[in-house]
Amino acid sequence: MTTVAITGAGRGIGLELVRQHVDAGDRVIALVRNPEKARELADLAATADGRLTIHRLDVADDASVKAGAAETAGEAVDVLYNVAGVSGPVPAELESADWAEWDDVFRIMVQGPLRVLQAFLPRLGAGSKVINFSSQLAASTWPYGGYYSYVAAKAGLNRLMRSVAIDLKDRGVIVGLVHPGWVQTDMGGEAADLTPVESAEGIRKLAREWTLERSGDFLKWNGETHPW
Repeated sequence: MTTVAITGAGRGIGLELVRQHVDAGDRVIALVRNPEKARELADLAATADGRLTIHRLDVADDASVKAGAAETAGEAVDVLYNVAGVSGPVPAELESADWAEWDDVFRIMVQGPLRVLQAFLPRLGAGSKVINFSSQLAASTWPYGGYYSYVAAKAGLNRLMRSVAIDLKDRGVIVGLVHPGWVQTDMGGEAADLTPVESAEGIRKLAREWTLERSGDFLKWNGETHPW
């Protein structure tokens, strides 16, 4: 049985990853900021024969991350998905910036994935995967403006996790960065190209097939290399 831990598990792609891993017979550690509001997650847990547990974890708060990881009883983790994220100020304003909102974006989407990785690192062994959700907006090839805090945070996450991949290679821990596609979620909107089911299916396949030789790479949900 594969054991996976998923941040941002209460909605969108995170919730769909939970659903698909449970259906596949895996053990799922669902990490959410407000478990009491995660009704769909609770419904899944009620029919998962104990293979799905829900834990409070706010990726922006160091104490919360440590407490949430400790609550899961120290079991080994095969795949850690860093999904939790925010869109930041939209639209971005060139003439001004809300620096408090910028701080929130960076705490959640740059520091957050590293906090979570650090908390679970003692439970990641050779062959374990850490799959970080990035975005095509992080790439220098993205041909549009706007989304200043979001693009800066995702670009920072990419470079940060490439460094982490190098430093964990000797331990055999595989680190991946994935663009999940433009997905029909609260963040992506109804006009997006992909359903959460399609995106999650592709990402699960990537997680199964990601090798140590490709640790630190930035891939699209369908397995193509993403230029950046």
